[in-house]
Amino acid sequence: MALATSYILYFLLCFPMILLLTTAQAQTNISLGSSLIAINNNMSWKSPLGDFAFGFQQIGKDGFLLAIWFSNIPQQTIIWSANRDNLAPMGSKVELTEFGLFLKGPAGDVMWSRGNTGTSVAYAAMLDTGNFVLVDTNLVNLWESFSEPTDTLLPTQTLPQGRKLVARYSEMNYSTGRFFLTMQTDGNLVLYTRKVPLDAANTGYWNSKTLHDGHLLRFNQSGFIYVEAENGTAVEILSSNASSTTDFYHRATLEFDGIFVHYFHPKSSSTSSGGWSMIWYSSTPIPPNICTSLTEVGTGSGACGFNSYCRLGPEQRPNCLCPSGYSFIDSNNEMKGCRQLAEAQNCSGDSHDADNFYFDAMENVDFPYSDYEDFYPMDEDQCRKACLGDCFCVAVIFRRSSCWKLQNPLRNGRADSEGDGGKALIKVRKDYSTTKSEKKHISAVVLVGISVISSSVLLLLLATFLVLFHFKRSARVAQAQHTQSMPGMNLQTFRYEELEKATDGFREQLGRGAFGTVFQGVLSFDKGNLVAVKKLEIMMKEGEQEFEAEVSAIGHTHHKNLVRLIGFCNEAQHRLLVYEYMTKGSLASFIFRPSRPNWHQRTQIALGIARGLFYLHEECSTQIIHCDIKPQNILLDENFTARISDFGLAKILKMDQTRTATGIRGTKGYVAPEWFKNVPITVKVDVYSYGILLLELICCRKSFEADAKDESKMVLADWAYDCYKDGKLYILMENDGEAMSDMKMVEKYVMVSIWCIQEDPSIRPTMKKVIQMLEGSIEVPIPPNPSSILSF
Repeated sequence: MALATSYILYFLLCFPMILLLTTAQAQTNISLGSSLIAINNNMSWKSPLGDFAFGFQQIGKDGFLLAIWFSNIPQQTIIWSANRDNLAPMGSKVELTEFGLFLKGPAGDVMWSRGNTGTSVAYAAMLDTGNFVLVDTNLVNLWESFSEPTDTLLPTQTLPQGRKLVARYSEMNYSTGRFFLTMQTDGNLVLYTRKVPLDAANTGYWNSKTLHDGHLLRFNQSGFIYVEAENGTAVEILSSNASSTTDFYHRATLEFDGIFVHYFHPKSSSTSSGGWSMIWYSSTPIPPNICTSLTEVGTGSGACGFNSYCRLGPEQRPNCLCPSGYSFIDSNNEMKGCRQLAEAQNCSGDSHDADNFYFDAMENVDFPYSDYEDFYPMDEDQCRKACLGDCFCVAVIFRRSSCWKLQNPLRNGRADSEGDGGKALIKVRKDYSTTKSEKKHISAVVLVGISVISSSVLLLLLATFLVLFHFKRSARVAQAQHTQSMPGMNLQTFRYEELEKATDGFREQLGRGAFGTVFQGVLSFDKGNLVAVKKLEIMMKEGEQEFEAEVSAIGHTHHKNLVRLIGFCNEAQHRLLVYEYMTKGSLASFIFRPSRPNWHQRTQIALGIARGLFYLHEECSTQIIHCDIKPQNILLDENFTARISDFGLAKILKMDQTRTATGIRGTKGYVAPEWFKNVPITVKVDVYSYGILLLELICCRKSFEADAKDESKMVLADWAYDCYKDGKLYILMENDGEAMSDMKMVEKYVMVSIWCIQEDPSIRPTMKKVIQMLEGSIEVPIPPNPSSILSF
């Protein structure tokens, strides 16, 4: 039976490849003498169906990549490049001749070439598989891009022994990065860090366990990715197909953060505005947890950069964070690590008492192999004192009566919720804004001034000088204020005058809330990028609290499903918040319109919101209850990725808190029943609001419609439950052909929403379980009647 199963699996994996080999690829030949010039992204050689394009892609202002990309979707995702480490200047040219393909600079210098093997090239072609080929006069491929992958594999592509994928440097920098995946000659597929700047392996952090069995890595036409033995059988499946390669594009990319990810994207034009979705085999990413898998004993920083630590985020991607007293070296590339804001201690005679320093305790955080001295047995207070009295010590790890002193740079930082109970104690200077040397300098100036000035006239002159100096210095500080960062949050501070100018006098209004109005603006120093400026107009106690809550809550977060807070203005009576601009507006404007948006898009938006809430509830350094989840507070970026916004009513819980007592917060129709019972509230109030929002997202209508002709349809939650109970969910999806063709998914999403809106908070699932149910990794049990669902 086991043998029969193996043959069936082999047939399923390999049969599409047999079909492919017997089917001719459609292609449009590129004739000799053809060329493209690096001027913009409009010129390219496309595949016959237009799915892929070969040509120049401009990378910021740095130059052009000679690349291949998906051209039929809004995110023209690059999957191959020729010159990733040497961008071509504007005016460069790629030219096809009988000797090969040549990339030349504006002066005619050859920057890259392929072919030129002594055999004449007849033509080139961009195939619908994503493979670019040079063909000789005997119709044999002289060269193909599939044989030299960069960071991505496509269906029908293989990674033979000795070949590798190398990740790009950062999200927007396509040069050679720090991670690579290689099919070794010993048969093992291994993920390594690179010994930058050398092109050599440093630390392995995942392998396929196919030693002596693996021959190559295959991405077959059906969408399966597996390690294949020399006889063609699959010895280790890395990813299975969750969607058809006929209807969906597929790619497998080694991301800049070291995760190997299988993505899919709908091909149809009606759904192409949605983003790339992930596929995991058995819900296991590669590696399962990079934060704990990647420990570099010799050299290297770990999953994140030096002096930072890694916390596993949604979709199992690493989220790099800075400890207290540190800030990111480059806010645009958080994997570069963190820098210390000020010396923890100066070894020239600093006072070692608690008046100058404090310790920030970080539970289940560790920095393995950063220690230089250890003690046992020792209690926590003794451990703190040992570090306090040592000028080289920047932190200690305390675990089970053991104490380890750490020094810069901190390495292998990771937060592990399933750790062994240890904690990191980060030593932070209380007055780190002023260093010891600065204090000594100020003191010296004062002493010299006292000794020189001996008359009232001179004193008066000095006073005048100091006043002028103060105002001049204040002006300089104010002028440069937009480049400063808020300690621990990497937020920029703005002057009111600066934001008034950026918004053209607060002219173009984007929206309005209870405490203020949001305006569109342009930051002149940030390449003219659009921003959203929230101007708090009611600065009474409530408005002041909202300002502090919003800055405090979102300033410590970093997640792709949260709107990023860029900075703020806190000047005199002015309170303003500056956010990244979301081009597609709010979810409310997206779903509450005559025509229903694409069903696949809506499911991805629902997942994105759930992942953002899961981060706030369980993965953020401080647990946050949003308290006002509704479609108006969910914004959509250019890829229709959901971003949670408006943290003005948020409640931040302390480390030892799971609930809090507070007055009613939120918006009518989305408020959980426990708000009205005068009991402590938990993160389950957000789960309830999410359940109502999920129903609105499924049905594309508001939770309450007073003018509904049929009274039974007035309250969406009541109507949805009745339809579910009676087995008539198709009524909810009337005039929604795409959803009607996917009723199993509709039923699952409705069932999840009913679980979320249970009157008893303890019955509601956590957001982690919500994600698992929506993704299908766990079954959705039959939900009970939510009972008292809404209060209006």
